[in-house]
Amino acid sequence: MAYLFSGSDSNSFLFPSLAAAVLYFLLRHGAHRSKLPLPPGPKKMPIIGNLVDIRGKRIWEACMDWSRKYDSDIIHLDLAGTSFVVLSSSEAAEELLEKRGSIYSDRPTFPMYELMEWTFILVLLKYGDRWRTQRRLFNEHLNINASHNFRPQQRTAAHSLLRRLLHTPNDFLQHVRLLAGEIIIPITYGLDVQPSNDPYVDLAERTALQTNPGVSGGFLIDFLPFLKYIPEWFPGAGFQKTAKIVQKLGRDLQNVPFQETKRQMAAEVLRPSFTANCLRDLEGGEKYYDETTVKEVAAVMYAAGADTTSTVLATFFLAMLANPEAQKKAQAEIDATIGQGCLPDFDDQDALPYVDALVKEVLRWAPVVPFGVPHSVRVEDEYRGYRIPANSTVVGNAWAILHDEKMYPEPYTFKPERFLLDGKPNPSVKDPDAAFGFGRRICPGQHLASASLWITIASVLAVFEIGKKVGEDGKIVEPSYEWEDGVVSAPVPFECDIRPRSESAARLVSGTSGEV
Repeated sequence: MAYLFSGSDSNSFLFPSLAAAVLYFLLRHGAHRSKLPLPPGPKKMPIIGNLVDIRGKRIWEACMDWSRKYDSDIIHLDLAGTSFVVLSSSEAAEELLEKRGSIYSDRPTFPMYELMEWTFILVLLKYGDRWRTQRRLFNEHLNINASHNFRPQQRTAAHSLLRRLLHTPNDFLQHVRLLAGEIIIPITYGLDVQPSNDPYVDLAERTALQTNPGVSGGFLIDFLPFLKYIPEWFPGAGFQKTAKIVQKLGRDLQNVPFQETKRQMAAEVLRPSFTANCLRDLEGGEKYYDETTVKEVAAVMYAAGADTTSTVLATFFLAMLANPEAQKKAQAEIDATIGQGCLPDFDDQDALPYVDALVKEVLRWAPVVPFGVPHSVRVEDEYRGYRIPANSTVVGNAWAILHDEKMYPEPYTFKPERFLLDGKPNPSVKDPDAAFGFGRRICPGQHLASASLWITIASVLAVFEIGKKVGEDGKIVEPSYEWEDGVVSAPVPFECDIRPRSESAARLVSGTSGEV
C-alpha cells in the first residue's frame, strides 16, 4: 500500500486527510474540555465579575479565605472579563507552574506597566526569546556557584550596617535600605554607595514607591485596559500622571548607573561587577546578548534587589520584637558555636542550623511578595477535573502556601523550630521557596538574596539585642504588626530598641573595617 503515500497526487489526499483528522480530534477534545466546570469561586456579577469582591482587600488573604470556604486549593475569579485562577497549595503550584511550566510560564499583559514603558523588565517579559536571553544572562552571573563571588561585598555591607546600628540605632529602617543598596549596587555596577543621600539608593526607592501597586492589581487600568485612553485631567485618571513619572524613573534606572559604570571603565578606575564584566566580554567578540540586554538586566538586578532585601530585613526586626525567645535561642547558638569574640561568616552557616531556620521562618512568616507575580497559561488546561481557560492569569498564592496548616502547623506563630528535627534541617518540611516564585519564573536572584539575608541577620544577632521601645512616658511602644499593600509588602514603619549585647560586642562592631 506504499503507493498510496507516494507521488504528488497522494500529497493532495494525505495532507487534507491529516488536517481533517487533527481538526476532528481538536474539536472533540475541545468540546470535552469546554464541558468541564471552572474551579469554584465567589459568585460573579455581570460584566465586572468579581472586581467588587477584591477591591479594598488584601487579595492574598481574600483568596486564601475563599480557598478554605470552597475546600479547594484552586479557585476561579472573573476580573472584568479576565479569567483569574489562584493556587493555594504547594501541590497545585508545583503541578501547574513547575511540572507544566512549558505552558504556564508566560506573563499576562499589564496595561499599566505598558503605559509606564516598563516592557524591558525581566519579571514582566512574555515567555519568548527576549526573556530567555535575559534569563540566561542572569543565571550565568547569579547561579548558586557564581553568587559565591559576591560574598566579600555582602560581608562588607553587613558590617557597615552593624556600625550604623551602633551609632544611630533609631534609624534602623533607613540603615537596612542603605545596606540593600550597598550589596546590590557594587555587585551590579561596581559603584560606591554614599553613607547618606546616595543618588542610586534614592532612585531605586523612588522607583519602588511608584511601581509597587502594579503587578498585584493596584491599578484599575489593568482590569479595564480602555482606561488608558482617558486624558490625564479626567477625574480618576491619576494613573496617567503616575505613568509619566515612572517613564522617566525607568529611563534613569537603566541609564544613570549604567553610564557611570561605562565612564569609570573608560577611566580604568572601576572594580569588577556584573555590568563591567559583561561589557568587557562584548569587547572580546560577538555574544548571544548585546549592550541593551546588559543595561536592562542590570536595571532589574539593581531595582528588585534593593527593594526586596530591605523589606525582608525590616520584617526580621519586627519578628524579633514579637518573638524575643527566638532571638535568645539564635544568640545562644551563635555564642556556643563561634563565641563572642568574632562575627559569623559564611563558613559558619552549616554549624548554625537554628539561625538558618530563623532566616527561613522570616521568609515564611511574612513573605515579601505575598501574592506572587502572576503567570499566564497559553492553552486551555485541566486540573483536578476543573477547566483552566487559555490565557487565564494564574497565581501561586505565596501567602496561602506558606500559611498552610498541613505543612506549617500554627502558621501564624513565628517558630523557626518547624524547620528542624533533632537540631538538624527537617527534610519533611518544605523550605519557603514559594517566597521566591515558581517554576521557570522563580526569582533568578534567589541565591544571592538568601546569602545576603543570612550573613546580615546572623551578624546582627551576634552583637545586638532587639527589643521594644520604651516611650517618654515609661510605657512600652507596641508596633502595629501591620503590612503595607502592594506587590512588595513591607511592614508599616515601627520603632524598636537596638543596643549592643555587651561592651565587648560594641568593641567588636567598632573593630570592623571601614567608616560609617
